Amino acid sequence: MRRLTYSLCLAALISTGPITASAQSGKPVYTFPIGVQAYTYRNWFPKDVVATLDTIHKLGITEMEGGVPKGMSAETFKKLLAERNIKIPATGASYEQIVKDPMDAVKRAKDLGASFVMVAWIPHQKGNFTLENAQKAVEDFNRVGKVLKENGLTFCYHTHGFEFQPYKNGTLFDYMVQNTNPDYVSFEMDILWATHGGADPVALLNKYGSRWKLMHLKDLKKGIKGDFTGGTPPENDVVLGEGQIDMPAVLKTAKKVGIKHYFIEDESNKEGEQVPKSIAYLKNLRE
Repeated sequence: MRRLTYSLCLAALISTGPITASAQSGKPVYTFPIGVQAYTYRNWFPKDVVATLDTIHKLGITEMEGGVPKGMSAETFKKLLAERNIKIPATGASYEQIVKDPMDAVKRAKDLGASFVMVAWIPHQKGNFTLENAQKAVEDFNRVGKVLKENGLTFCYHTHGFEFQPYKNGTLFDYMVQNTNPDYVSFEMDILWATHGGADPVALLNKYGSRWKLMHLKDLKKGIKGDFTGGTPPENDVVLGEGQIDMPAVLKTAKKVGIKHYFIEDESNKEGEQVPKSIAYLKNLRE
């Protein structure tokens, strides 16, 4: 697997000629470490953790958001990461897990050396995220976030699109931001899901500034109209810069508001081909 995956990645890097057209002059737009969300390699890790980490390392990725692979100890995983100069600034927890036992989330994060714990989904009836769902989340996030802060960690909720249901003069996401304690609750912007839910990532970054701490980098295929389901077919997740999101504007604004950790998350079924192209896009993007 190691030889095959690296060959795929190398071939993809070689084929990125058209994407580098923006690299004619000026200074780099993207100036942070290259990061990846472990979900990108969801089909790889179960087969061979070491080979997957080797592939990630060879791509120049030095940050990862994720947890310990099934069947492996945190100590062993952390050692494998250190050998490849990969750090885990952020890890995830399910809503149900963190609400039930926030101290378990604290332990898991600290075992990996993470500073952030993110939750990416709020339980609700698909396509029908309600005010009651948002109110419950606000209550839970304030409580959990306090526990995490008292233990030196930052809690982040990851946008998934359904939160942008209209509410009063804004959206349910506005309600959540305005009713969570900024000392305890921060946010991770997934720019594909924000766009898919009808939001403007740049406007959101400007509106809530330093409440944003982390970002998932991904692009939504041109012509795709989103909804409030928080889901879209994998073929709609395309290489950065090839979709409908104004990536330069997003990156410049994210930097301005203080986001320091960015994770490419590729939910397509062509991650071996697409991730190297997305990395090449970030590296070659110039002002």
